[in-house]
Amino acid sequence: MLHPRIQEVTERVINRSKATRDAYMARINHAKSQTRVRAGLGCGNLAHVMAACSSDEKSLLKADEQPNLAIINSYNDMLSAHVPYKDYPDLIKDIAKKHNSTAQVAGGVPAMCDGVTQGRDGMELSLFSRDVIAMSTAVSLSHDVFDGVFCLGVCDKIVPGLLIGALSFGHLPTMFLPAGPMQSGLPNKEKARVRQQFAQGKVGREELLEAESASYHSAGTCTFYGTANSNQMLMEIMGLHLPGSSFVNPYTELRDGLTAHAVEEMLKQLIESKNANCLADVVSEKTIINGLVGLLATGGSTNHAIHLVAIAKAAGVILTWKDMSDLSEVVPLLARIYPNGHADVNHFQAAGGMGFLMRELRSAGFLHNDVKTIVGDGLDPYTTEPLLANDSNLIMSTQTGPSKVKWVACPEESLDQEVLRPISDAFSPQGGLQLLTGNLGHAVIKVSAVAKEHQIVTAPAKVFDSQAGLQDAFSRGELETDFIAVIKEQGPKAKGMPELHKLTPIMASQQDKGFKVAIVTDGRMSGASGKVPAAIHLAPEAIEGGVIGKIREGDLITLDAPAGSLVLHVEEAELAARDVEISVQTNTFGTGRELFAGFRNTVSSADLGASAFGLIYPDSE
Repeated sequence: MLHPRIQEVTERVINRSKATRDAYMARINHAKSQTRVRAGLGCGNLAHVMAACSSDEKSLLKADEQPNLAIINSYNDMLSAHVPYKDYPDLIKDIAKKHNSTAQVAGGVPAMCDGVTQGRDGMELSLFSRDVIAMSTAVSLSHDVFDGVFCLGVCDKIVPGLLIGALSFGHLPTMFLPAGPMQSGLPNKEKARVRQQFAQGKVGREELLEAESASYHSAGTCTFYGTANSNQMLMEIMGLHLPGSSFVNPYTELRDGLTAHAVEEMLKQLIESKNANCLADVVSEKTIINGLVGLLATGGSTNHAIHLVAIAKAAGVILTWKDMSDLSEVVPLLARIYPNGHADVNHFQAAGGMGFLMRELRSAGFLHNDVKTIVGDGLDPYTTEPLLANDSNLIMSTQTGPSKVKWVACPEESLDQEVLRPISDAFSPQGGLQLLTGNLGHAVIKVSAVAKEHQIVTAPAKVFDSQAGLQDAFSRGELETDFIAVIKEQGPKAKGMPELHKLTPIMASQQDKGFKVAIVTDGRMSGASGKVPAAIHLAPEAIEGGVIGKIREGDLITLDAPAGSLVLHVEEAELAARDVEISVQTNTFGTGRELFAGFRNTVSSADLGASAFGLIYPDSE
């Protein structure tokens, strides 16, 4: 039995989206009805496709009888999360060859790291990069010579960008292949403690770098539950990963087996059953709701308050922050992963992982089961977990090929109740994200990381137009008081909505001293949002005339997370008489300015209550 609120919000989304979803599916169905893509190519076109292929591959492409798989790769060897993808194309091609099929790297997409660019000008291109990735994905698939797609990406803007772009070719079966998290290193809590000590001047740069390096120490995704790992959760709960594959460490036999199995699974569907679920069928209104439920139940990244709505829109589905807020009232919080707790994603995986989480949510009516996934219909496979074939207690297998992966029932009980809990003993009866409304506009807060005693703050404003300004004030000793830090002019039109990571150590140290502190900004804090209450993604942003631009030093503000309110205690007449003060009107990223100008013209923080930023293709608007 589906929970009444899930049913209510789903029906609302379906009704609201009818025209746009019908238009999107009409395009997809038209593409499905066309003859096999390569059959219509001229000789010159086909010659270009296979010019660099082996003689065997050329024979297969000429015959046009076997699948040709596209690989969209975000590999680079600077970023730990994407380093493992170096070997994926060759593995995919080898498996395809064994099945008398072909695979080609259709294109690459940029993969920038917010961990590298935080606090620097490059961060201003971060959100912009999602749309570059979306366009790059669509351009790569525009050659129209593929029968299926593998998207290789992990972090921040990469996965949303890949999915938005791939949805333009939603008639194709599409799978996402995770790379997995790095092994656990220095505990995240200890890393955060050293960061605070550095901000307070108690340790030097050498000690800080040692702690950071002990935390981020090898290939794989960072282990805290930020946007990267929220992406992986989202792809699995939406049925775009193989069951249980999101958090398996790289360079392990199981990781390689899962990658091989994914290729085998797609080829089996394309060759044998010829009934593979296409991307547009998988990403439906109900799938989007399932993704939102997973985000709330795990206290996932606030970035997905932006990304998930943009993904939905690319599939013709209109999702709003009100939908998120209404679901958050009833979806229980079942996981605590740093910064929502002390454990990392490896602990979450060991405690029961996605299989346990999805079984609990489905059993209580919080997930739609009548959905399509990359492995078929329904979520039954997603309540299991993968093991190597020589392990015991094997109960399920969808393939007996060389990948040697089987699936077993996930644990009946959580193996660590400090990390993962059943519905009957949830950490909180409500989800991890909260919508805040009031005379300042609309904002999002990640309540799962904030202790109850810090969720309501009334204090005077200290106004800054950059996080560097707050850092300078801290260095001068001007923050030894209760205050709400207002960081304005950080929105998508002003600066590309950079993530303001540098605020956290300073604000956390002041909170630990006993001061009542909070953050209000039209910028982002992302999945790294920590224990300090932060009203982020505030819309409308200052540069669009938002009230945040009218806040003056000393104005009283109340952030009340339980009540979902964000109020500036200034009379309406006084506010009306104030001008919006803007000190920085453009981004400062040197050579990126010309690129950014095009981005600025496509975004609006007021669009759907700040729920969709960035370029969405005209056909899906």
